[in-house]
Amino acid sequence: MLNSLLGIIAGSTVAPAALTVDYLVVAGGGGACVGGAGAGGLRSTVTATGGGGSLETALSLSKGTNYTATVGAGGTGVAFSLFVQGGNGSNSVFSTITSTGGGGGGTNGTGSFNQGVAGGSGGGAHNFASGGAATPSGQGYAGNTGDGNGGGGGGGAGAVGGSQVGIAGGAGGNGVATTITGSSVDYAGGGGGFDNGAGGTGGGGTAANGTANTGGGGGSKNPGGNGGSGVVILRYLSTAGTITIGAGLTGSTATSGSYKVTTLTAGTGNVSWA
Repeated sequence: MLNSLLGIIAGSTVAPAALTVDYLVVAGGGGACVGGAGAGGLRSTVTATGGGGSLETALSLSKGTNYTATVGAGGTGVAFSLFVQGGNGSNSVFSTITSTGGGGGGTNGTGSFNQGVAGGSGGGAHNFASGGAATPSGQGYAGNTGDGNGGGGGGGAGAVGGSQVGIAGGAGGNGVATTITGSSVDYAGGGGGFDNGAGGTGGGGTAANGTANTGGGGGSKNPGGNGGSGVVILRYLSTAGTITIGAGLTGSTATSGSYKVTTLTAGTGNVSWA
């Protein structure tokens, strides 16, 4: 009987321990042209998420398993041109969660080149063209329009970009505040349109680059500002285990109350818990 029990124990498989992980995943902001650029898409399980949607659900993960993480780069701002819009930001990823890069700003050309580019939040437009759409939904808001002399603001995670008023460029849409790190911080603001439109709260550029690691859209100038890089932030109970940040990723871990908070600021690679 004892030998039989030992055989059963030896042949059994122990399931990996599970842990619950909250996240904030912000993509890179778009690059501006005449129109301000859209912020990177924002998805979060803490405080608020992008696009006015309901909070997302924390991930149930397993210890000893690798999970992919990517921090999206900001898009490239461009000089005013008849045929080149600002570049979109790059996506940020954690496990099954993908946030979409922000849309670039429209240029001073004709037809579709005037339009803001679609993205996590859409880019602002020029010459009465359409602002870029926020797609997919639930990560941010659309950009807005300008007139023949200026540009609309890029959309932010928390609001639509502003339209141009007189000689003032449209303001970037505001971002979203989250307390995932233990303090309230704004992320993913849209970039201001030409001329000198205000950047949205959360790293949106005002005639300048979007702020790094906020996903802020670039602000309009000539050339347009670059988008700010994104960020991936993970929160889990301190008793849940120890995280390993793999090669290719830049990040750090801090303690906030009963939680550990890991912030990834650049690169792509794997994370795991033990």
